[in-house]
Amino acid sequence: MSIEPAETWIFGYGSLMWSPGFAHAEARRAKLAGYHRAFCVYSIHYRGTERRPGLVLGLDRGGACEGIAFRVAPEARKATLAYLRARELIYGVYREALVPVDLAHANEDPPRTVWATAYIAERCHPAYAGCQPLAREAHLIRRSIGRGGTNLDYLLSTRRHLLDLGIREPRLERLVALTGAGRMQEANASGSASRSVALARAWAAKPARRPSTVRDNRFGYRAKLAGL
Repeated sequence: MSIEPAETWIFGYGSLMWSPGFAHAEARRAKLAGYHRAFCVYSIHYRGTERRPGLVLGLDRGGACEGIAFRVAPEARKATLAYLRARELIYGVYREALVPVDLAHANEDPPRTVWATAYIAERCHPAYAGCQPLAREAHLIRRSIGRGGTNLDYLLSTRRHLLDLGIREPRLERLVALTGAGRMQEANASGSASRSVALARAWAAKPARRPSTVRDNRFGYRAKLAGL
């Protein structure tokens, strides 16, 4: 028999921070220990394709992650979780978990720890990319485009919202520099919003290395991605 927490909190560390998609009664800066934010999930639909996969964020083991915790009203709990499961669990690369997060001080409310629902990268899934060299991550991100737009825009949105919260991540800053995404942000600010799309498409037009032949199994899929 499962026991539901007294309050419903959702922990956002990536796109949920700027586009939660559900109504919430409160949003607080929060910190999760034991997991860190990482570009550790291959994207073959939203920010890439099967031929040219992109990378999106996941919570991976180790370290700590700062993000936003959203409190959901009791009457909206069922609908909110149904929405999130349809959004996050469709491919099985994330798993839902209740995790303890530390809420930051806000107005007259003191810091406290609450249980929050979070979506963690599933390491045994074929689309789990793991920790790769920064140059490899930059190569995948700067050339990839999917149904949701360019992978560069996803990276920049993440950085912008983290900076708005006062959160700085050195690895992410280095990734921005390696991809040239900072220059794209400057171009967008000057009114050339299509430049990042044009750049990603130009990189995507470059010939890709032919993947090595591997057996058709769940781990073979990951090996094919590594060969791109």
